[in-house]
This record gives sequence, structure tokens and C-alpha cells, in this order.
Amino acid sequence: MITIFEVADFFLSKVEMSQKKLQKMCYYAYAWYLTLYDEMLFDNGKFEAWIHGPVNIELYHRYKKYGWRSIPKSGGVELSEDIEEFLNAIFNTFNEYTADQLETMTHDEAPWIEARNGIEADKPSNNKLDDEVIKNFYSKLGESGQLE
Repeated sequence: MITIFEVADFFLSKVEMSQKKLQKMCYYAYAWYLTLYDEMLFDNGKFEAWIHGPVNIELYHRYKKYGWRSIPKSGGVELSEDIEEFLNAIFNTFNEYTADQLETMTHDEAPWIEARNGIEADKPSNNKLDDEVIKNFYSKLGESGQLE
């Protein structure tokens, strides 16, 4: 198993991005890996239902010094061929969207909505997104071909 920091380093080796976008990229990597392989991509993968979408608190603390600025490109990370292939697919699918578009996407999806549990959109929350809800939601998307 890898860490969320290795996933972040993989994405940052390709392009610089804001923390908000990086959070969403790591979230989608976690969600789709969990859905497709029925196991966690990284063990520090719990995401909280923050105002701007799913956030991993450990990743947040690592990059909070950048605020809304872009995080510079990194040198990359050594990953297995299978993981690298999977992360490339996630990158190629989701990198075309802006951070704001990714935020909107997550706000329209059951895992974030259910974790918010009726909390007003502009109110903070540290409620965790549920892995079963994630798997169920993205399984249905995969079956309908909406990932493509």
C-alpha cells in the first residue's frame, strides 16, 4: 500500500496545481481504486466533507502553507507499474477540469452529500465520507459509463 503523499507527489510530478485541485485528484484516485479493486489505495485515505469538497486532513496540513497558490511540481515518486498506470488514468480523466469544476462535481455526488448530512453549504464539517457510500456511488457511475 502507498501513502496519499505518494499519490500527491505523482500528480505534482506532472503539473503544479492548487491544494484544492490536488485534494480532489487524490480523492478521485482513492474513490475509484476503492470501487474497482475493493481495497484502499492508501491507508491514510479518510476524507472529510469540507465546504469545498472532500479533504484529507493529513494532505491539507502538508500543503496548507500554499493557501490558494499553486503547489510547485515535484520530482516524482517510484510506484509499481500497476499503480502508475491507474494514477495516469485518473490524471488523464480529471486533470482537464479546474479546481472549481472538481469541487462542483464532488458537491453533486452522494458520498459528499451524505457526509454533509444536511449541514449548510457554507458551514464547516469534519464528517468523514463513508467507504461503502463511495463504492456504491462510483460502482453505479462505472456501470453507466459516466467515467468515460
